[in-house]
Amino acid sequence: MRSGECRIKKIEGMRMKIVTEGSIAIANAVKMCRPRVIPMYPITPQTHIVQELARMINNGELDAQMIHVESEHSALSAALGSQTAGVRSFTATSSQGFALMFEILPIVAGLRLPVVMSVANRALSAPINIWNDHSDSVSARDQGWIQIYSEDAQDALDTAIMSFRIAEHKDVLLPAMPCIDGYTLSHMYEPVEIPTQEEVDAFVPEYKPVDFLDVENPKSFGNIGMPDVFMEFKKQQQDAFENSVKVIKNVNKEFGKKFGRSYGDGLLQLHKMEDAEFAIIGMGTLCATAKEVVDRLRKNKVNAGLIQLRCLRPFPKAELKAVVKNLKGLIVIDRHFSLGYEGALYTDVKSALYEYAGGLKINSYIAGLGGRDIKAKHIEKTFRDIIEGKDGGWLF
Repeated sequence: MRSGECRIKKIEGMRMKIVTEGSIAIANAVKMCRPRVIPMYPITPQTHIVQELARMINNGELDAQMIHVESEHSALSAALGSQTAGVRSFTATSSQGFALMFEILPIVAGLRLPVVMSVANRALSAPINIWNDHSDSVSARDQGWIQIYSEDAQDALDTAIMSFRIAEHKDVLLPAMPCIDGYTLSHMYEPVEIPTQEEVDAFVPEYKPVDFLDVENPKSFGNIGMPDVFMEFKKQQQDAFENSVKVIKNVNKEFGKKFGRSYGDGLLQLHKMEDAEFAIIGMGTLCATAKEVVDRLRKNKVNAGLIQLRCLRPFPKAELKAVVKNLKGLIVIDRHFSLGYEGALYTDVKSALYEYAGGLKINSYIAGLGGRDIKAKHIEKTFRDIIEGKDGGWLF
């Protein structure tokens, strides 16, 4: 049996519970959302996602056209073209492939095309490294894509489904980038509940594009934006991001009612924050380890908590301010470093909480670059540091 394959017999009309890779969980989610075009180019560690979708297409499980392109630049370009033609489109990427797409990222966003693209996060070279950090997707946080980070395989499956609903909402119409930690999640086997096709069809209805190429109603895409109109286009994108905050919350809430699972308010997911004095904020799989540390500290009478940031964009500024108002200290862990300055998440958190300057100690830690394990002892150290009044740094 090849990597990631789950040989199971589907029982029509019933949810399946399986143990599978995060990548395969995402592929199942994407299949049930019925994209019609999937441009793909394989790159570790996202390859299993599109490989599984190719298997589904070949077996007749998914009615879609897979386009085998010559590069990741072409993959996103083809997704742009197919979405402009009015069909739901999906692709996936990682690391250097993501970097090769960079020219097209703001074009897809600027054209308001709700492409969904999974990113299996992997370090950017050099030196060559195929393991996980967030340097690929975080480097594109300003390019107009919604970014949602998942903690485990069930979260990844559910977030992929929700991403189509969010991106295609008429008040949003922005591309979405559900992100998973490479290997740590993409290749890790975990129990996953897969909903039925009927449930997903009801939650993610047939795609009805708003603006697309239509000979009966001609429109132009990608026109030049002169200085007297360019800012208006950017303001419209920002308005869409502001609208997306409410949409993300509502979609998460509706998902919880229909499927029995939800993720905080969709933007932030909290653990033991009701009476927390010291808390950690981070993204992705490190939050699973952080939960264990928080629970252990609680047993030792330390009022610790965890703020899991699901959405890097839109950044939940108001929601974060409400959560931290009673804290004495906040720990920010970045798996990305803005060379020449500091962790990008730390920059965003400081900016959002500037009014607490002097009253709330905020420590920055850089950890997990290039796939380095973030262990419980590292997270415990960050709590000891902030309780003792020490500053942050790099966790090796």
